[in-house]
Amino acid sequence: MRVRSFAFVLMLAASALGAMNAAAARDIRMATTTSTDNSGLLKALLPRYEAKCGCKVHVVAVGTGAALKLGENGDADVVLVHARKAEDKFVASGFGVNRRDVMYNDFVLVGPKSDPAHLRGMKDVIAAMKKLKESGAAFVSRGDDSGTNKMELGYWKEAGIDPKGSSYFAIGQGMGQTLTVTGEKAGYTLTDRATYATYKDRTGLEILVEGDTKMYNPYGVIAVNPKRYPGVNYDGAMNFIEWITSPEGQQDIAAFKPKGAQLFFPNYKK
Repeated sequence: MRVRSFAFVLMLAASALGAMNAAAARDIRMATTTSTDNSGLLKALLPRYEAKCGCKVHVVAVGTGAALKLGENGDADVVLVHARKAEDKFVASGFGVNRRDVMYNDFVLVGPKSDPAHLRGMKDVIAAMKKLKESGAAFVSRGDDSGTNKMELGYWKEAGIDPKGSSYFAIGQGMGQTLTVTGEKAGYTLTDRATYATYKDRTGLEILVEGDTKMYNPYGVIAVNPKRYPGVNYDGAMNFIEWITSPEGQQDIAAFKPKGAQLFFPNYKK
């Protein structure tokens, strides 16, 4: 499999977001994570917002690291991501303003039904990572500096483990492709619950570890700073932020229930 480099993905994303012309000045460029796209959430939310604003939201879905880099380069008007430390750094460095909590879901550790590492039913994710490494079973990492990848690497670090080795595959891909490869290898991976639900039937993977408070996964929305990049559509970004954190936007997030399962939970508080 050919692995895309972070720089190459970023170049493609910047090109896509930068392709808008002056006629689309009211449109909004959003850099976001693959989980909001792969899960189908944006397909459910954005048409409702676009009908209200009379504009289009142009989305590039990449890992959180790449999404924030697009914001740092002024190639997006608003970012919707899930890596709080990186988000806070983005704001503190002057690239973003007016960050707000939007919603949350959680991470889960998934693997094959046969569960060769015997993780099924564990609640302690750090203990599970240690047991997984000791088993020698395959682990597929996104390896793309996404919020999920950052969380996974944090778990390994807390466990005191260097995951690299013949059973560790960092593929530099989004969550959907990572789940697909994990299924093909009958291995394990860390995923957000929403994307897993979307890919469950096609991968045969099962949730084996869940429920640890360390697996909480909050999302934040941030406008790109117009003082640093005067050309960004700050008004559009703030209009979107106001909508997605409004009672209507929050209700729409809660109402997104593919196959009857709620995948994201609104959590904006004034």
